[in-house]
Amino acid sequence: MRTSARLCTLVAATAIGLMAVAAPASAHVSVQPEGTAARGGYATVNVKVPNERDNASTVKVEMSLPTEHPLSSVMPQPVPGWEIEVTKAPLDKPLEVHGRKITEAVSKVSWTATGKGIEPGYFQKFPLSVGRLPENTDQLVLKSVQTYSNKEVVRWIDVPEEGQEAEHPAPVLALSAADDGHGTAGPSPEAAPAPAAQDSDVKKAEGNGTDTTARWLGITGLLLGALGIAAALFTGRRRTDT
Repeated sequence: MRTSARLCTLVAATAIGLMAVAAPASAHVSVQPEGTAARGGYATVNVKVPNERDNASTVKVEMSLPTEHPLSSVMPQPVPGWEIEVTKAPLDKPLEVHGRKITEAVSKVSWTATGKGIEPGYFQKFPLSVGRLPENTDQLVLKSVQTYSNKEVVRWIDVPEEGQEAEHPAPVLALSAADDGHGTAGPSPEAAPAPAAQDSDVKKAEGNGTDTTARWLGITGLLLGALGIAAALFTGRRRTDT
């Protein structure tokens, strides 16, 4: 009996440990392209903002665009229930795009809720059409600030470092190689079709379904392995006692 109790304790402890390891990391503000975001081209990206609190709603999101890699065009898509403000700043060095000289660029985009905002247990996508994407870097770090209805402010501004996990990582837009050899990947915003309406983008926060499925399949295998070890130990103990 005591052996059985010890084995049960071992299995329970193993299961609890596996569950703790499998618990998903805290969600954070991120930016994801629709398709690819190629250097030198244009792209539509979604700023994904989950609500991490169970007692407050997200009522404001502010995203800064890097001045060292200015974008000549940043156009937000209207989002029901949100007021959008686009802030521009003068450039130290003008850009020349499609034969036009650009002397200022968007430095920040802000979304402010006009209603309930992003309630607990939900996330919201904020679409942006951006370009031309820089050709001299493989990523854009888009520092962001998330404000809750209880006045709490979370600053997603930590620049990720390889091999380290930041507590409040800034959203990063990864840039792929240009689609052709001339740095003209993707259509300009004027030629690109308008994205579909985003009314359905306020969804129950579920995380990434593929990652979640893989994680739990792995946990199931580990648990079955732990149970098998426990059964083998128990059987061996009984034979020894006999």
